[in-house]
Amino acid sequence: MATNEGRRPVPRAIIEVRNLRKEYPVEDETVVALDRVNLSIPQGQICCIFGESGSGKSTLLNQLAGMEKPTRGGVRIGGVPVSKLDERELAAFRQKHLGFVFQDFNLLDSFNLKDNILLPLVLSRMDVNEMERRLSPIAKMLGIEELLTKFPYEVSGGEKQRAAVARAIITDPRILLADEPTGALDSKSSKRLLDNFAQLNSQGKTILMVTHSAFAATAASSARYIARRRATPRFSTA
Repeated sequence: MATNEGRRPVPRAIIEVRNLRKEYPVEDETVVALDRVNLSIPQGQICCIFGESGSGKSTLLNQLAGMEKPTRGGVRIGGVPVSKLDERELAAFRQKHLGFVFQDFNLLDSFNLKDNILLPLVLSRMDVNEMERRLSPIAKMLGIEELLTKFPYEVSGGEKQRAAVARAIITDPRILLADEPTGALDSKSSKRLLDNFAQLNSQGKTILMVTHSAFAATAASSARYIARRRATPRFSTA
């Protein structure tokens, strides 16, 4: 952890974005989704990327998750140059270090909630007993213990989102990335989800969420505002 004499210790950056630019070809034109984005997210924080629809927030999140390659610049997570990894290396990196929460939940309707949550562990061929050991405390923390045998179409939006969070953290990632996590939720469900994020953060997880919701942004310890596809300097929400 870096320090400055006479000042409080500065947490080490776990996410670093340098001069990031992302372009998309659209017919005969080039659309610039992000331009000259520079970010440094300290380890152990809840950070919010705040901005209007179409400002490039989700594109930035996709860059952080390695789902898309940048046109220029790069992303480093925990010192690893994510934007330079090949597909096999990316898959292994995401499995070990990243959890992703989608706005529309991305749950499989043919699986009950338990099977949806355990799917990442099944794909990694984890022992069944270890899966159950991991699932129990997570389901309890998120308040979905009694819902595990239900299917996504049988539960509310807030319950779906908590199941999606459970799936994202079942691999015990260092970082949780959330794309408009409260976008499809009512105010009560939104507050409960943000309380869950605070609890996960207290356990040492770094959480980065993108949102256009001012309410969700107030739950973060720091925030960046994306305007015209560029990110502003950090400001505190405390």
